Parts: sequence; structure tokens; C-alpha cells
Amino acid sequence: MPINNTVAALAATVLLTATPLFADVPDLGGREVTVVTENTYPPLQFVEAATGNAIGWEYDAVAEIAARLNISVTYENASWDAMIPAISESQYDMAMNGITIREDRAEQVDFSEPYLRSEMLIMVRGEEDRFATHEEFAADPDLLIGAQPGTTPFYVGIYDVLDGDEQNSRMKLFETFGAAIQALRVGDIDMALSDSTAANGFVAASDGALKIIGEPLGAEDFGFIFPKGSDLVEPFNAAIGAMREDGTLDALNKKWFLDYKMGG
Repeated sequence: MPINNTVAALAATVLLTATPLFADVPDLGGREVTVVTENTYPPLQFVEAATGNAIGWEYDAVAEIAARLNISVTYENASWDAMIPAISESQYDMAMNGITIREDRAEQVDFSEPYLRSEMLIMVRGEEDRFATHEEFAADPDLLIGAQPGTTPFYVGIYDVLDGDEQNSRMKLFETFGAAIQALRVGDIDMALSDSTAANGFVAASDGALKIIGEPLGAEDFGFIFPKGSDLVEPFNAAIGAMREDGTLDALNKKWFLDYKMGG
């Protein structure tokens, strides 16, 4: 599903009314927090085609965290490649974008506790019959894979599917994940990798144009990111922990991964 980034680029300000606070999370007294995202990672965050609204698992999670912590959230939009540098330079208070927790990134930003675990899956066109595994894909030099530079799918594609050469001409780079999926659909590339959250969303919305093949290529944990030393990390962790314990995270998983129909 192509994402309308023009709509997503408009900052959406959400002032959340505080609800009764839980005993194990702090009250931040209505503090204003600016959150940046790309809105291209369904069902975590994306622009709904039918309404033009930015929605998703992460929006619901942050809304719940904001209510529990008594903070006021303003959303901004930025490209993936600018996001981590912008957070490291304290241009925003936090980012949500299905960001995999990795040691190299933790040198630049602080991560929250993991809020979601996902597996890396292989997406192909619905009629694909030339290969059924990543090994068969790798064995055919005419086949191409697409990804955003600097993302987990890029590194998995280079090191787990291809030969470890980051300049390998079989890896085609795209500015957004949505652009890579569109390239896959029209035949410009032959494979795209994604965590299971986005992969299942795109496949469900494709009406048979896309499918998932082979076995997962490993798992990854997602976290919110903050500038180094941010005093928001501990409160967010407390809220995430409370949401995990009381079933809120499970309810969000059911809503967005089972009940919500992409493109519906």
C-alpha cells in the first residue's frame, strides 16, 4: 500500500487529557514531548488511505503512555535516514518507527525497554515461483533485493542473504520502505525483507499481489529512542512495564495484528 507522505509530513498535535495515574509510573505534570516518526511502517505507524489519518500500534501505545505519565505529545514527521541523527542531536524528544534495538545505534541514542518482538520475513510477488527460500534466491545472480539503507532489512539482506558486500549490485536502495514494496509489486526487484509486523500488514493489504515465503531470518526487538541521557527513558520504561503486566500490550497486538484489516 503506497503511503501518502504529503499528508504524513503535516505535524499532528495531540493533546492528551490525563487519566488517573497508575501507582507505579510517575506524573510528569503535563510536560510537552515531541515525537518524530516516518509514518511508513504499517501497522506500527502509517497513513490510512481511506482517511488520511496517521494511525497504528505505536500511536495507540504512545497515547496510552502519555495518559499514564501525564504528558502532552506533539508529532512530527521525518525521513528514516534523518531520524536517529536528529534524536542524537536532541532535535526531538523521542522517535517511534519500528526501530530495532542494536548496539551500534545505542552508541548514538538511548533505547526504551523492548515493547515488541518481531521476526524478519521474506516478501515476494504472489506469482513468484523461481525460488522458495533465501538460499535459492542467493543462488540466482539475476534476482534483486530492495531495502532502505541503514535498516535491519538492509543488513540482513546483505549479510544473511547475499555475500556480505554492502556494495553488492543486487541490493537496490530506496528512500522509504513503501517505495521498496512498490518496486517489488511492479517487478523492479524480486524480494523485500521486513519484520513480521509490516510484512503481514502489506501482504494482507495486497489482495494476493504479495506473499511470504521461506523461514524467518531471525528476530528483532523494537524500542523507542531518546537523546542520550534523556530523563524520559525511565518513565517510559515504567509505563511500558505496567502495560505489559496489565495486558495492554497484548490488546494492542490483537487490535493491530489480528483485527485491523489493512486497506479495509
